[in-house]
Amino acid sequence: MTVRVLLAAMGIGAAIVGLGVTVTPRVVAGPPYRNCSEAHADGRYDIPSDDPAYEPKLDRDGDGYACEPKPLHQTHSRP
Repeated sequence: MTVRVLLAAMGIGAAIVGLGVTVTPRVVAGPPYRNCSEAHADGRYDIPSDDPAYEPKLDRDGDGYACEPKPLHQTHSRP
């Protein structure tokens, strides 16, 4: 990279910062989650009952793990 290109890139970066342009992170809900869709969007699956994000309403099968992923449907081919 030449010095001229580097200086130009730095100038553009400084101009953006000078304008007050900011990049905000993706808004993700945190616990407590209203539903498992919110938990999944936050990357949370199989939340154990001793986790602060666990709520019985999110544990459909009552096994102590909330917001479990949907099981994959496996197709069995018969010869």
